[in-house]
Amino acid sequence: MRILPSSRFTAIRSNTETKRRIGERANGAPGPGEARAEECAAGGAALLEAGLPSRCGPVIAAGRRGVTMLLAPLLASGRLLLVRGKGLRVPVATLSLGARRARKQQGLVLGVFVGKKEEGPVQFTEAGDAFDKVVSGKLRELLAISGPPLKKGKTRIFHGLHQDFSSVVVVGLGKKAVGVNDQENWNEDKENIRAAVAAGCRQVQDLEVPCVEVDPCGDAQAAAEGAALGLYEYDELKQKKKPVVDVQLHGSDGAEAWRKGLIYAKGQNLARSLMEGPANHITPTRFAEIIEKKLKSVSRDATVHVRDKSWIEAKEMGSFLSVAKGSDEPPVFLELHYKGSCDASEPPVVFVGKGITFDSGGISIKPSANMDAMRADMGGAATICSAIVTAAELKLPINLIGLTPLCENMPSGKANKPGDVVKAMNGKTIQVDNTDAEGRLVLADALCYAHSFNPRAIVDAATLTGAMDIALGSAATGVFTNSHQLWNYLYEASILTGDRVWRMPLFEHYTKQMTDCQLADINNLGKYRSGGACTAAAFLKEFVTAPHWAHLDIAGVMGNKDEIPYLRKGMAGRPTRTLVEFIARLSQDKQAFRK
Repeated sequence: MRILPSSRFTAIRSNTETKRRIGERANGAPGPGEARAEECAAGGAALLEAGLPSRCGPVIAAGRRGVTMLLAPLLASGRLLLVRGKGLRVPVATLSLGARRARKQQGLVLGVFVGKKEEGPVQFTEAGDAFDKVVSGKLRELLAISGPPLKKGKTRIFHGLHQDFSSVVVVGLGKKAVGVNDQENWNEDKENIRAAVAAGCRQVQDLEVPCVEVDPCGDAQAAAEGAALGLYEYDELKQKKKPVVDVQLHGSDGAEAWRKGLIYAKGQNLARSLMEGPANHITPTRFAEIIEKKLKSVSRDATVHVRDKSWIEAKEMGSFLSVAKGSDEPPVFLELHYKGSCDASEPPVVFVGKGITFDSGGISIKPSANMDAMRADMGGAATICSAIVTAAELKLPINLIGLTPLCENMPSGKANKPGDVVKAMNGKTIQVDNTDAEGRLVLADALCYAHSFNPRAIVDAATLTGAMDIALGSAATGVFTNSHQLWNYLYEASILTGDRVWRMPLFEHYTKQMTDCQLADINNLGKYRSGGACTAAAFLKEFVTAPHWAHLDIAGVMGNKDEIPYLRKGMAGRPTRTLVEFIARLSQDKQAFRK
């Protein structure tokens, strides 16, 4: 087919000897081309309803560079009408077959790979190829005439192509079977699927189509994660909300992997919701209530202890209390227990999360610019609690404990002052030279308490230092660990999830800068300005005796601007899925980290 240039509309006869312009608008009135297109679609629908054959197929729209194109075989003329124009609107009835009128609107997302030379420009997934056969090759034909081959992460949408789907979105998956990219430290196939499916589902959401079926694209778990993560947006406090889209697997291949992917994404979205919530809504008490409700709703093998201030005082957690005392909000020490192993005596993996529900900096107050983002300074608590909830929903055969000291860091007459000395649970004294380095103070007591459970391993997560954001940005979580084996488990998990980790040093070089202290055993501030993330980790190491411990500084991955294509702008909930995958892999290896 040859498309002739036209200012607005062009009609092309199958007999190439005849060409004529149609559909020119006059004084804003619809031209004959538009009327003919509507007549064609309406006539085809009427014939179908009467049970008669029609030569008028569905009207199909494809968006490209802000231009809408409508294609429809004319009813009896043997011509193909191409209607092209910006801002052209066609009634919904003309975009669907008569049989669709009584059906619920439903979208379909299908994947397409960059084809090899011998295969042509388009290589469908199995589901895409099957659908193309159902519509007699029309999808392949339309992709060929509607623009260049789809690039990775790009989309093209067609309407009325099949009676079961009002909209079909084709998404670019890039090259096929790329596998693990050793330079990027992730599985590129999985990341491409997540990004492409997210883009396709958002297209359907923008059309306010209430239901979408998603092509598994060869990896149903990654497709499910992309769909659920890509559609999520925090709008709980807005009157106008994004349309809710019911996401379903297209076909039956990979149903269990699809379910698993939805649960993984649900866990990360829980962390995103907690981190995004305003500090006057997500207080320490409210945070604990939400997690308790979530965990108990998914597992009977879980118990929750919400410890109050008197319990914290009885445990002599002076470091934690020194931060909490500056706020009128009462502190909470949240303790989660999940017993998924058939052996109740199996040592647990203990997770510790920094739970500062708002961080003003205290007396060492932060600049006002962007201070609102400090509502997410409990990101460590949000991610480790969400990971445990997810592990419980997956019924993973492993014992887990989650510990989160929750409080606010506020300036007041009762707050810590620079130069104060406080005592941690293990008896060590700490000189507080900067009240804005409060995360390490609350973690110190929680790490001490973690050892009382004879842990198999201890993993803590915290939005601890701006220095980590400077060092790695949003590309990866920084990991400091005293265990090569523990590092390998975290690293391998991150390759699968695409939520990467990067190992950082725990040299004695940094410890000396923290223990060279005038008034106490250790200072909460490094002797020098440089290496801030490393000196913070060295501080925490002073409260750890376990042979398998890892500290995850997640400050750099706290939020998303536009770096992760399948996450919208806002709090990221990272690295929840990596923690879940780490737990899942560990649950299959009962000998790992055994003394």
